[in-house]
Amino acid sequence: MLTPPRAPSPALAEVARWEWRAGDGGDPVALAAAFLARHGFAVEPLGGAPRTEAAGAVLLLGGAALPADLATLPPAAPSPCPAVPDAAVVVVANAPEAAPPGPGACEVGPWRTSWTPAEHAAAAERVRQAIARGDLYQANVVGHRSAPFAGDPAAVSRLLAAVPGTPYAGALAGDGWSVHSASPESFLQVSGPAARVRPIKGTAADPATLQGSGKDRAEHVMIVDLERNDLGRVAVPGTVTVPRLYDVLPRAGVWHAESTVEARLRPGTSLYDVLAATFPGGSVTGAPKRAALGLLHELEPVGRGPSMGAFGWVTPAGDVDLGLTIRTFAVAEGRIHLWTGGGVTWGSDPAAEVAEAEAKAAPLLRALQVRPL
Repeated sequence: MLTPPRAPSPALAEVARWEWRAGDGGDPVALAAAFLARHGFAVEPLGGAPRTEAAGAVLLLGGAALPADLATLPPAAPSPCPAVPDAAVVVVANAPEAAPPGPGACEVGPWRTSWTPAEHAAAAERVRQAIARGDLYQANVVGHRSAPFAGDPAAVSRLLAAVPGTPYAGALAGDGWSVHSASPESFLQVSGPAARVRPIKGTAADPATLQGSGKDRAEHVMIVDLERNDLGRVAVPGTVTVPRLYDVLPRAGVWHAESTVEARLRPGTSLYDVLAATFPGGSVTGAPKRAALGLLHELEPVGRGPSMGAFGWVTPAGDVDLGLTIRTFAVAEGRIHLWTGGGVTWGSDPAAEVAEAEAKAAPLLRALQVRPL
């Protein structure tokens, strides 16, 4: 199963693969970039001449695949699906066009959450207390659920295709595992010297609620400022701009607020430089990013697995188009996993944060046509 988001062709064949799991050692972002460079991709620096006949590469970075400057934080809880890698690169070639076999059927048993609504609300309150102390401004608290799974994992992607507004939908599989994204959010786009991020922050069932929400707008602007600062670490001074701010758009069965932040990269910038500056995305961490992650590692009951990371396409010339792995499922060892959450600010109502996470999960669970095993 190889249907990467934003790939130019659906007919792809694997050429080479690298996988990394928490505990393997090293900087996973640097190792992923080095693997691409060894296979002739123009990523050190970006924009050079490629030395490969490959069509491109699929890049997956999970929430635990932290670059070196964040890896010194106390560790997060272990992943609930350790068979799934926390980072992977798959180099691919174009394959002859052929009708792929249709996905089979799957069945999903009853879902079990890794914390109760009361425990989720208590975590949101802990964030509010940290904000009151001046430790941080915002943190994105993420919960997890899982269910028994049987059948063809490819059926998950087929069912998720019914969810509207998922431009970064895609799937990747390995030995005994698969990841299925229905993501509405762009994490990072690089084309030549131009870099762009489109953070999503703010969720509602209808556009009017988002447009009128001072809490959501404040939360959103905090993350836009964080993304501006992240891109500024690798940008030509004075080139970071925000051409669009707080667009309210339908995405993945709900309404979201989205902005666009753009910059021109400094000459000689590598793929590692850009990812180390921007990953993980601000919309799934918080502000300041390091302080938010440190607190989230204490609060979240299980690791984030492949979620809250990045998944997408890298061209041989070093252009990048990665989605953020929200609304993303993992299947392994007879279970299916999903993570959802939301940003907590001083103005948050903990009970409302629990309801927001449930609202994000609802269209995805409906799409899977949940049936007890």
